[in-house]
Amino acid sequence: MDLNERRQLPLFSIGTVQKLTGLTARQIRYYEQHELISPARSEGKQRLFSFADVERLMLIRQWIDEGNNIAGVKRNFANLTKRAEQRGRIAKPELTDEEVYKWLQKEIAEPPSPNSQSMFQGDLSRFYRKK
Repeated sequence: MDLNERRQLPLFSIGTVQKLTGLTARQIRYYEQHELISPARSEGKQRLFSFADVERLMLIRQWIDEGNNIAGVKRNFANLTKRAEQRGRIAKPELTDEEVYKWLQKEIAEPPSPNSQSMFQGDLSRFYRKK
C-alpha cells in the first residue's frame, strides 16, 4: 500500500476530526452538504474521515478564516485542480536509450568544469575518476 492509498483510508470519526480541525460537527456536515468533502460511511452510516479529508477541512477552514465564502472556497479548489492538471500535462519527455547513451559518452569524454555540475555527478564519478 503506497502513501497516497494510506492517506485515503477512512479512519477518523467526526469527533476526532472536530478536535483535529477546530471545526464544529455542524460546520463539517455543512461542508459535506456543499460537496467540499465526501467522507466514507461505515455500515452503521457513521462518517469516517481520512487524513486527506482532514487536510482538506483544514484548508477550507484557512480559506474561510481569510474571508472567503463557500463560492470562494469552491473556486480555490477548482484553481488547485486546474494547476495540478496543467503540471501533469507539462511533463518532460523521457529520453530515449540512444540519447542517454550519447549524453553519457559526452559526460565521460569531457572532464567536468569546476563551475558545472553533471546530471550524473556522484552516480558515475566513480567510473571516470582520475587516479
